[in-house]
Amino acid sequence: MNLITPLLKPANVLADFETTSKKRLFEQAGQLFQASHGVSGTEVFDSLFSREKLGSTALGYGIAIPHGRIKHLSETACAFLRLKSPAEFDAPDRQPVDLVFILLAPAAATDVHLQILGELAAMFSDDGFRGKLRVAADAAELHRLITEWTP
Repeated sequence: MNLITPLLKPANVLADFETTSKKRLFEQAGQLFQASHGVSGTEVFDSLFSREKLGSTALGYGIAIPHGRIKHLSETACAFLRLKSPAEFDAPDRQPVDLVFILLAPAAATDVHLQILGELAAMFSDDGFRGKLRVAADAAELHRLITEWTP
């Protein structure tokens, strides 16, 4: 089992997600986490947008891992979105992003937050795994692929 499995709710995995920009994606993520975790959508947006100003969270190969800390979050929360149309994300390889894993940690998060980010980087560095995510039939298959992935 990986560190993500107990954190990723099936309702927070979306296939063919429609958005128009990185900023709009962060607004939509705020709404998603407000509905699923009861945190302020504005606080989620502000946290993700502030972190992104420090440097792009895109890894390249069409992957981005926006992340942030949320004051009123009691446990780490995450979501995975496969975008219907790739979005510009200022990636190091200049490729647009179509696979987005959003990670939110409590403000007082420990090293587990960094361990999860490391695990995500390892997961998404696998070209074959990225390919499976891109052709998965639906959100249920995306959830299964991510939660069954082993480091």
